[in-house]
Amino acid sequence: MILTAFLLAIVLRFDGAIPAEFLSALPALILPLLVIKLTSFSLLHLFSGWWRYVSLPDLIALLKANLAASACFALYVGYGSFALTIPWSVLILDGVLCFLLMSGLRVSVRLGRELVCTYSKNCHEAMKRIIVVGSGAVAQTIIREIRQSRKLNWDVVGLVDQDSSRLRQWFHGVQVLSDIEGLGELLHRASIDQVILANPVLELKQLRQIVATCKKFGVTSKILPNVCEILNEDVSIQHVRDVKLEDLLGRPSVHLDVNNIQQYIGGKRILITGAAGSIGQEICRQVARFGAASVVLFDQAETPLFDIERELKSSFPAVEFIPSLSDIRDAAKVDFIFNRFRPEVVFHAAAYKHVPMSECNPVAAVKNNVIGSRNLVNAADRYDVDHFVMISTDKAVNPTNIMGASKRAAEIYVQAMANRSRTSIVTVRFGNVLGSNGSVVPIFQDQILKGGPVTVTDPEVTRFFMTIPEAVQLVLQAGSMGQGGEIFVLNMGEPVRIVQLAEELIRLSGLTPYKDIDLVFTGLRPGEKLHEELLLDEEGIMPTCHDKICVAQSRHHNLAELNLQLDRLDQACTAMASEQVIRLIRTLVPEYHSANSSQALPVSRVNAVRSSVIHISQVAAESA
Repeated sequence: MILTAFLLAIVLRFDGAIPAEFLSALPALILPLLVIKLTSFSLLHLFSGWWRYVSLPDLIALLKANLAASACFALYVGYGSFALTIPWSVLILDGVLCFLLMSGLRVSVRLGRELVCTYSKNCHEAMKRIIVVGSGAVAQTIIREIRQSRKLNWDVVGLVDQDSSRLRQWFHGVQVLSDIEGLGELLHRASIDQVILANPVLELKQLRQIVATCKKFGVTSKILPNVCEILNEDVSIQHVRDVKLEDLLGRPSVHLDVNNIQQYIGGKRILITGAAGSIGQEICRQVARFGAASVVLFDQAETPLFDIERELKSSFPAVEFIPSLSDIRDAAKVDFIFNRFRPEVVFHAAAYKHVPMSECNPVAAVKNNVIGSRNLVNAADRYDVDHFVMISTDKAVNPTNIMGASKRAAEIYVQAMANRSRTSIVTVRFGNVLGSNGSVVPIFQDQILKGGPVTVTDPEVTRFFMTIPEAVQLVLQAGSMGQGGEIFVLNMGEPVRIVQLAEELIRLSGLTPYKDIDLVFTGLRPGEKLHEELLLDEEGIMPTCHDKICVAQSRHHNLAELNLQLDRLDQACTAMASEQVIRLIRTLVPEYHSANSSQALPVSRVNAVRSSVIHISQVAAESA
């Protein structure tokens, strides 16, 4: 091709009538021409690409390589004995023609491959007709990959975009046929098998509208996850998945300060209590990704601990994982583990969390959540742990059940210890986690699989929700920010009505609420609130450097008095004196008031909940 371009440049320059002196000089130019250009192309890596995937960046690299090679050859000609023989126009034409021939060949190979792929798809079976929502870079990447893959027997019929100014425009040979409002008419008019949502900036309302429209016309819908889920990989058709409930809840992606997290986790000895639980397992995975040297998996559940250890050792062979079948209520065992493994960072995720179960078993809940937490934070202080992060819950705010009260008592003790300890001790408070063990979503899914009914306690009940990875990422981030004594409150957005969540799950299952699957309202359970809160009445809120994390300004407590109270509480637990345990918890947590009826919170309390949500969001926005 180099020779062809050069000879063609000569012919074009002289209109076929090549002078004799030029012809005599031509043989001496061929070898230098080939050496210079082939060397330049090799040094600039033109021989290492795959022509079938050629794109604009490849053509730009090809242009740069040709410019460099032509410049080197021109220098050779200009400073050699050929300066008076070879016109500069020949050298310019040679460079232009060489680029056109080489780029044309690469584009032809890609075009031929895509045509062959399309032909082979058409020959084998009926192609699945696809509509792609979006027309930006992500959507165009999906179109290219579909065309280049012989395995994907798909045909992109058209695009749908929220920007009406793009209507009738073409992207990679595919036309924008409609805006989102017109998707229903498009699905009605054309025979479409699947809709792929490839627009990363879709609003929650638009996403719900698209999913509902697809359900109406019996068309399956898939979605590309956000960048956090893809974890820095390039966008690919392999990432397309079914629309999940968390997509419809509109949780925005979390942005992490990776350097800070890496600094306090990378190369460190980590201990995680509740390591076999939903949150604990995800903490294990994420600290391993950040390069922890070793991780002690501290849990009392044998089989789940066995399972997570096997998974982690397979996924992260460079990290040492130590399973410890232990109970945080056993102070001697806690001390032994800290003394033996000397952890530098502790994540305390072990807790009894189910409200109805804790109401039936108050002694066990208090012994685990309060006394167990005291055992851990005392050991962390005694063995000079660098960071101690306790995971708490929004149920600890103005608790109406023993589980929330026990978590609030643990918060109080952890804060008091933080005021006198060299260890950086912090608490992270957040709400419900989607998909965690025993959470409402798996229960609803099981009820839907059985044909219903789906049971909801109250049509007005609301909860804050996060995904497991999102909650854990923010826990790691808060741990890197803490100086000691803070209660970090995660900005969980607006509370979600549980009945709305149940309806969305039914729709995602391809069914219609109240028609295919009934919803039954059973009334609030003992100790259950209508609306959860994130802040106590006396707690103010301060922003942090992270837009989704704020700090609650809470009151201080006397550590000596707390230890006396907790000693009495521990003795009551040992004696199995349930009524005494509850009385002592009321003394520790004066804002605890039992709600063993299905009465809703007062209007003033509901308004306070809404105000705290708005205030946290405003503070987070200001800090951002």
